[in-house]
Amino acid sequence: MTYDMNGKRVLVTHADRFMGPACAEEFSKNGAEILADASDLKSDEDCQRLIEGAGLIDVLIVNLAAPNLYGTLVTELDEPAWQETFSLLVHPLHGLVRHTLPEMIARRKGKIIVFGSATPLRPMGRLAAYSAARGAQISYVKSVGVEVARHNVQVNLIAQNWVENPAYYPPDLQANPKFQKNLKEQVPIGRLAKPEEDVALALFLASDQSDFFVGQAIPFAGGWAS
Repeated sequence: MTYDMNGKRVLVTHADRFMGPACAEEFSKNGAEILADASDLKSDEDCQRLIEGAGLIDVLIVNLAAPNLYGTLVTELDEPAWQETFSLLVHPLHGLVRHTLPEMIARRKGKIIVFGSATPLRPMGRLAAYSAARGAQISYVKSVGVEVARHNVQVNLIAQNWVENPAYYPPDLQANPKFQKNLKEQVPIGRLAKPEEDVALALFLASDQSDFFVGQAIPFAGGWAS
């Protein structure tokens, strides 16, 4: 299914990482004007500068990448790693949203879509920092989504896992028999999702057909989490 994005200005953050490349490609195919930004967004000033420089934004895609630190025991999770995870995933989310909303509220129209994670929806050990930061994203989106709904601005999150991505699932890992066995056992659908399947949900959330979706964290994980 395609969605008419003609005339829509779509800002994609971390456009060279995580879901950025697939998002830019698929939205462009549907007619959107893509504003692709690959900066790190380590401070509120970075976020403000990006939003102000972008001009009018119809759709903000908050795509923030960070290492998941999988396998790190909580007793070995040092302060710099903990702080860095929140600096990459949580603080920029607020900065981007805070500086984008005033113009959307004034126009009474806008979409903000966050590419998050399903990890907080299903307890996993040795993943404390990443789970906590991604969980904070979910709580933030739920609160802000309800707050701005009356202005006809929709804020939602895709809580994803098991989506093809060279950073999380490189080819050598996918070829590993142990990974293939784990995939079959853990994910009811028994495979990884294609990036374009994930972005199809983002396209829907960016479309005028999704106006009744408010502050949702929608699992996209092949049945692994709900």
